Amino acid sequence: MSAQDLLPTDTTMGTLTLRVGDLALMSTYYATALDLQVLEDGVNVVVLGRQGAAVIRMEEARQLHLPQRGEAGLFHTALLFPDRAGLAAAVASAARHPLSTFVGSADHLVSEAFYFSDPEGNGLELYFDRPRNVWNWSQDERGNRTVVMDSLPLAPRDYIDRHLTEDAASHAVSRSASVGHVHLQVGDVDLAQRFYVDVLGFERTAGWHDQALFVSAGGYHHHMAMNVWNSRGAGPRKDTLGLGEVLIRVPAADEVAALADRLSHAGITSHHTGAELRFEDPWRNRLRVAADGQDGGIA
Repeated sequence: MSAQDLLPTDTTMGTLTLRVGDLALMSTYYATALDLQVLEDGVNVVVLGRQGAAVIRMEEARQLHLPQRGEAGLFHTALLFPDRAGLAAAVASAARHPLSTFVGSADHLVSEAFYFSDPEGNGLELYFDRPRNVWNWSQDERGNRTVVMDSLPLAPRDYIDRHLTEDAASHAVSRSASVGHVHLQVGDVDLAQRFYVDVLGFERTAGWHDQALFVSAGGYHHHMAMNVWNSRGAGPRKDTLGLGEVLIRVPAADEVAALADRLSHAGITSHHTGAELRFEDPWRNRLRVAADGQDGGIA
């Protein structure tokens, strides 16, 4: 793949949209368990974030059902915190909430992560990135550059005891947080690579025994991941609760136009307004790529 076919190095993830069955319950959970502020409160939509920046957008869809475990869709949304104190405050808050389900934790070498499920079963990762200069890279069996990651034990109580500060706990809502990456359930890893790498222009950064794929732009460990741990062979998604839309942000409209051309060349239907592009992956996961500052304020 040539450089002009890659997403720009300063690509980032934007607001994650969830379709929820109980908007009041879910928005209250994200506000209290994760200390997110309500930035927009509409009839059927609530937007939550930190420091005025949107993180999660919720659309109420009471008529829809929860997805089955083996269906394609959202595996987890990963919220990135800029320091260990901020992460410790989020983990402590989420752990105290009666509607949180703690799933696990891990030292991934590039990051430190804690996993929860929200009241409707959507996966959540709360994490902190170690500095890039301590990440290690190697080559896989195909000669591709691969980031070295692992899943080493990381004790939640010890982490909170070591890193939680009074300031982080009492002023969590005023500290930054963002969507660092989005992890999807898909039906086939090879097809995911053909779509997300060969067409979209992410670079492959890691894989795991043909069961998972990690991709990024600009040398990040991963902006997106896809796995078949629960969903191998899954077909296109049904109309369910859960993932509504993944937003990917690029610096300028030129990059949006370049991607529109790549999608067209690959025979993938999209809707291009000039400033943003909407389309679906092979499993009907909805994606939107928008130029910074031109996405209707939901970034």
